[in-house]
Amino acid sequence: MNKYNNRQHRPDSHPEQASGALQRPPRRAAALAGPAAAPAVDSVADSVADSMTDPVADALRGLGDSAASVQSLLREGSSDNTLASYRSAIRYWGAWHDLRYGHALQLPVPVKVILQFIADHLEHATATGTAHDLPADVDQALVAAGVKRAPGPFKLATVQHRLAVLSEAHETQGLPNPCHSRAVQLLMSRTRSAYARRGVRPGRKDALTREPLEQILATCDDSLIGKRDRALLLFAWASGGRRRSEVVRATMENTRRTPEGFLYVLAHSKTNQEGADRADMYKPIVGRAAAALDAWLQAAAITEGALFRRVRRGGVVGGALGAEAVRRMVKDRAARAGLDGDYAAHSLRSGFVTEAGRQGLALGEIMAMTGHASVVSVVGYHRAGAALSARGARLLDDDAADA
Repeated sequence: MNKYNNRQHRPDSHPEQASGALQRPPRRAAALAGPAAAPAVDSVADSVADSMTDPVADALRGLGDSAASVQSLLREGSSDNTLASYRSAIRYWGAWHDLRYGHALQLPVPVKVILQFIADHLEHATATGTAHDLPADVDQALVAAGVKRAPGPFKLATVQHRLAVLSEAHETQGLPNPCHSRAVQLLMSRTRSAYARRGVRPGRKDALTREPLEQILATCDDSLIGKRDRALLLFAWASGGRRRSEVVRATMENTRRTPEGFLYVLAHSKTNQEGADRADMYKPIVGRAAAALDAWLQAAAITEGALFRRVRRGGVVGGALGAEAVRRMVKDRAARAGLDGDYAAHSLRSGFVTEAGRQGLALGEIMAMTGHASVVSVVGYHRAGAALSARGARLLDDDAADA
């Protein structure tokens, strides 16, 4: 089976005028030179991303010196992860367009360019298997430029994200949105159906339920790093499956001691962007989680500031851990534990919900701990955890019949 049957063609450089056979457009000699093309792409990405995250630009022009103050507040109130995601997606669009068409990406983007992007990055059925249309030389150049991790097609979720970001770029600038066109909407709807029929499910990190979590915790020794990692893992999991951004924002000032352990006051989160005073903002750290956190704080002599810090050579405690460090730590600990599966920081969150469903906790109680605003977001994990204990699955068992 020919898994990656990359067709060696490029669309016309002006797709809105394209007709007949697709031809290789003229393009700069440096277009396939890899990293050399990145600076121009970065410039385009920064320009578009800035416009997406600064929707009040027109109003700021007459504000004088206070314009910088307003921009500072806008940046401070924006999610770093969202901004990075926007820039990464637009940077990829710019690099792909430059290599595919031989000129820079400009908005609005023609509908045919969107359709080509989808054909380039998602697999369609052929007589010999599945294929995508991205030429191999362009694919390799995108990898060399650092905007693509590896050659080959994207996952369906990745393409959906890329389209969502480009759509937002058009909406923010008040431009006609090609992503809302009938052609693009129909193609993506049929593509989702095609992928579902092939048995391709949306990619999710494996859930760290109690058993694999215990295996990971067993890799944490009594060194300073071991105590920190044990405390962080238990803090994140037992307090309701905290997001990594929430873990790194935990401080001595917003985590106070109580007779039972600690109480983490989560004043700002993904579902509480404005820091409203809510009943579910108080997250208990008790039992084993409290004991592990206390052991780490005492060993690291932390009395103020961030709870979870870097540990340098010689056991020197440094500054606060970043969200990326949490992701790497979970993956590293899972590898040390010899776990089969794909684990990352989100595995702590999904693992808590799945385990809670397995142990029969009510959905409302779980959501109060996790802070989920939507039942839809959490119910899938909850049902997965409860599925194996469903009485309906054991109607033929003698014990079920006697119950």
